[in-house]
Amino acid sequence: MMASGSILRLILSVAAGYLLGNISPATIMGRLQGVDIRKEGSGNPGTTNTLRVLGAKSAVITLIIDILKGVAAVLIGRYFGGTELAAYAAGTAAFLGHLYPAFYGLKGGKGIATGFGILLILDWRIGLIAMVTAVLGALLSKRMSVGSLAAAVSLPVAYGILHGVPLVFWGLFIGAMVFWRHRSNIQRLIHHEEPTIGFLDRKKKEGTKND
Repeated sequence: MMASGSILRLILSVAAGYLLGNISPATIMGRLQGVDIRKEGSGNPGTTNTLRVLGAKSAVITLIIDILKGVAAVLIGRYFGGTELAAYAAGTAAFLGHLYPAFYGLKGGKGIATGFGILLILDWRIGLIAMVTAVLGALLSKRMSVGSLAAAVSLPVAYGILHGVPLVFWGLFIGAMVFWRHRSNIQRLIHHEEPTIGFLDRKKKEGTKND
């Protein structure tokens, strides 16, 4: 049974994780440039839409900060909360805070970068598996959403192999949330309307012209 002090640290770790998840670098940089990122492009305050609307520099900054949110949340849980349970709880709170930020009317991003940061600290092997799967899926399909969905599928499989029950259920939960947040992308994929990754599409066209 957990002592009252441990329970309090767990609760504070979860609260800190959720607040970290609420930070939206894409929204902040958009406002600095006079753009509402939630009303431009896909409306998603994530790296891909930031790249399309605000450019590469803003996209890189968004990616790094979103990853660091996940990293910081897990570290707070692990060292302040004092247990791996607190680390997973704080990481999960950051992930949900990114998806459903109270500061932005519960309308957040899709969780890929923040999720990667969380996995990287919880178990770098699973973080690496998810990253490689995402990159391969994106490159082969030329669609970032396919890479994200592929990474989501890899989570419960990787957790099942490396950790087993009950963490496989945590992997299933995170993967399911990624699929839920990508439901509009899935619909576009079904109807062949999902846009390709810009620079890959350009490379293909340039290669065709050179041929």
